[in-house]
Amino acid sequence: MAVTSLVAAAPYLIGQDYDSYTPEQHEIWAELVRRRRPQIEAAACREYLEGYAFLGLEDDRLPNLANISGLLKPRTGWSATPVSGFLPGDAFFEMLAARMFPTTTRIRPRDSLDYTPEPDIFHDVFGHVPMHAHKVFADFLRHYGAVCASLTDHDLLERIGRLFWYTVEFGLIRQGGKVKVYGSGVISSQGECTNVLKGGCDIADFRLDDVLNTPVRVDRIHTKLFAIESFDQIYDAMRQAERRLSAVR
Repeated sequence: MAVTSLVAAAPYLIGQDYDSYTPEQHEIWAELVRRRRPQIEAAACREYLEGYAFLGLEDDRLPNLANISGLLKPRTGWSATPVSGFLPGDAFFEMLAARMFPTTTRIRPRDSLDYTPEPDIFHDVFGHVPMHAHKVFADFLRHYGAVCASLTDHDLLERIGRLFWYTVEFGLIRQGGKVKVYGSGVISSQGECTNVLKGGCDIADFRLDDVLNTPVRVDRIHTKLFAIESFDQIYDAMRQAERRLSAVR
């Protein structure tokens, strides 16, 4: 799907005026990366770390989205596409189905380094985009977007949204006998990641029924998350969820 064929997402597409970033904004990115890198190097899954290295993200400069897309597209077909901020569901799913990840260009202010309720480039790029270099994960994410783009039932979207939440946003994986992190909300959050590593969170085996029956809470640190054994597992879960949706529609 070309940019020109986007309908719901079209009003939210913008450019990244990279030269307009100030030295202070680059320093905020550098500070955020300095805070997260030691823990991420120890706790992130190998696919995330490989993606991060592949993209050549710089520790001391904000990422250039055009450069990232130039690397991602030949590998998995994805791009980091600049948007103005929060997108409604139909626009978000439309972009995922087109392998275009909606990426905010703003960086949080210095007084919100620990947490920002609004999307920003640190969460979107540092948290999400390295996983888009992994083919199975990238294909899963596109499939998720295509399925959700075809849904209009709010209750069905809410339930399948739990699959996204407990994988793309807050997913864990077992590797080498240890729990590793790959979900963007754990990757980009010191509090969430520390909670997982320090045993403050019940880590359950990933089973689709359990995931779909676990409501999302956005007002507190997670007390339960799910660990997969491989990324093929979440793609298989997506296919299974799609079959169930077909049976009820």
